[in-house]
Amino acid sequence: MHLSVVSSLDSRCREAAAGRLDQGHPDSVTVFHDLLDDSVVLRRVLSGGRVLEQAETVLEHGCLSCTVRLDVVPTVERLAGLGYGHAVLALPPGVSVEMAVAELGRGLSRDAVIDYAVLAIDPADLEDHIWDKHTLFESGFTAMPEDGRTSGEFLVGELAHADTVLAYPGLGAALAGLEREGSEPWRQGTELLAQLAPHAAVVEPSGTFRAGCYDGREAAARARRGSVRVPLATESGCFLTVLHKVERPLHPGRFRQALPQLAAGSHWLRGRLWIASAARTRIAVQGVGPRVWLESTGQWQADQAGQADGNGGGVSDVDAALGWHPRFGDRGTVLAFTGRGEDVDAAEIRELLDGCALSEEEMLRDFRELEDPFELEATL
Repeated sequence: MHLSVVSSLDSRCREAAAGRLDQGHPDSVTVFHDLLDDSVVLRRVLSGGRVLEQAETVLEHGCLSCTVRLDVVPTVERLAGLGYGHAVLALPPGVSVEMAVAELGRGLSRDAVIDYAVLAIDPADLEDHIWDKHTLFESGFTAMPEDGRTSGEFLVGELAHADTVLAYPGLGAALAGLEREGSEPWRQGTELLAQLAPHAAVVEPSGTFRAGCYDGREAAARARRGSVRVPLATESGCFLTVLHKVERPLHPGRFRQALPQLAAGSHWLRGRLWIASAARTRIAVQGVGPRVWLESTGQWQADQAGQADGNGGGVSDVDAALGWHPRFGDRGTVLAFTGRGEDVDAAEIRELLDGCALSEEEMLRDFRELEDPFELEATL
């Protein structure tokens, strides 16, 4: 069975994307799932615009992963058994493509091919989502109080996995009678998409729907914690992406002081850090709008016995092999900053990060003597 997966935070955008994907498949069905209050899952199955099935299921534990595992996966299994060759899965708001694909891979008894992973969004709303401090639950996108993700975090994650972005006016614009397509906020949102997801095909309402093809391995590489991918064209209208690398370890105290200034004004900050107080630990950093967080991702491959021959040979991570340093191996700081041109200053970023690097004199000292303000070693 062939599957096309749609994620979105907007019901109108999701409907539009599902309708476009359903076209041209005579044996196709479209499945909408929504997680409601009190652990109720609403399921609708349509074919050619006609409702074949509508039902509610009460889950013992109504979380997003349970919704996928206990209702989405069994529904796909059942539809495949009925002979349908293609299904469009319109996921509940907050369910990521990564989660859905993983659960489908584990739960289906027969092979399924993911044709497309589509994020449906109103580009005019994208920047507001990036800077929104509210959680998905607080904004009413999910019925799960425990879901602490912001809408910006969710969308940036989805953009990494999506091969196609369907740009469509959202429900808010429709209710307000706003003409979104072609407006200045729409244009700027489309420019931001080019920086956040340069790999994705962006399809506008009046454009021909030529979806990309889903590549699970490539999507996982893009979304890998600490991975840095930047667009070939680092400027798109009023937005730009700045990439900077620092070879030497960062002084933890100086970096802690510089981080707020580095993150200020950046819509999306991502990369990996080599911090002297946790020198053997590969630290991933990500910032979406007002939130920034660091996390350990294990040891550097250069610190893992038998992983490399000193020239990058035998290294399993492609990014590490390509960036292998003759002295430091894969260790090093690589950061990318995406934001508005007036807020992201390449010269300032270089000066701040280079100022955090250890001097030659500091390199000769015992790193263990340095304070670990982020408590990074304790996370291993």
